[in-house]
Amino acid sequence: MSRRSATSGAEWEGRYGYRRAVRIGDVIAVSGTTAPGPDATAQATAAFRIALAALAELGGTPADVVRTRMFVTDIADAEAVGRAHAQAFGDHPPAATVVEVSALVAPELRVEVELDAVVTGEGAA
Repeated sequence: MSRRSATSGAEWEGRYGYRRAVRIGDVIAVSGTTAPGPDATAQATAAFRIALAALAELGGTPADVVRTRMFVTDIADAEAVGRAHAQAFGDHPPAATVVEVSALVAPELRVEVELDAVVTGEGAA
């Protein structure tokens, strides 16, 4: 099976040795994704947009996502992040986890998201 990857060009990728997303066969894993913004809603919405764009670059769609993980620095933000999640996945909700963590890579970040997808049918490798 071939291995393909998508990169965001972010400084963290080279420094920490990872890619935004990796596809092997019909499985796509999207790394933890953050985005700046004034609040958890804006950060989550932008992070899902970025993560789903990386997924699309490797041939996946929101309907292919089988699991998401959402990390928040304040569990009080879970409701807002959950609404952004529901909006991102619409009629195809994946299995999901929300957990509170003590901090993310930069102090202004409140939300980080990860996606795992299985691409079947036309987009399958």
